[in-house]
Amino acid sequence: MIVEYANSFEREVKKIKHQEFKLKVKKQIAKIIENPETGKPMRFDRKGTREVYISPYRLSYSYSKEENKIVFLDLYHKDEQ
Repeated sequence: MIVEYANSFEREVKKIKHQEFKLKVKKQIAKIIENPETGKPMRFDRKGTREVYISPYRLSYSYSKEENKIVFLDLYHKDEQ
């Protein structure tokens, strides 16, 4: 399994000050790596990506079964969608 992180994703994770929330994000990343089809598939403009809800944020990633690759794209607040 190839795992990559987009620059915007890394920046957002570094901004997190609450250690509890940071731990939740890390746990979700581990779950996604273990089972990449966990997240909800997106439609329309964001087709090909998946999302996992980590209250009140969303973690967006893409998964390519053919390449066996996960790219974590963004971590954003639910209201900024």
